[in-house]
Amino acid sequence: MDVELRASDDDRHRVVAELHRHTTEGRLTLDEFDERAGAVWTSRTLGDLAALTRDLPALPDPAAAMAGGGDPIEHGRRELLVLFAVAALTLLLLGGFLAVTR
Repeated sequence: MDVELRASDDDRHRVVAELHRHTTEGRLTLDEFDERAGAVWTSRTLGDLAALTRDLPALPDPAAAMAGGGDPIEHGRRELLVLFAVAALTLLLLGGFLAVTR
């Protein structure tokens, strides 16, 4: 990586997301996150951005860290399908209960 290359907005968003993950894992306080996130938006080069995370360990890829792996969208669809199935079963049981008690 050429540290003198200009940083893009996508680079800045990626670093803020990484800082947020480190904050949720307890490596940074909210004040430290706020200070570093503010510095992200004034950073001009990739080297400036790298300096903000240099003392933090590398994080695993969020998609790879998901249980069962796979596509995060597919995982969300599967969870929604399970939720729908539970709701439908609950309605059927409630309907059966009301039919029996009348």
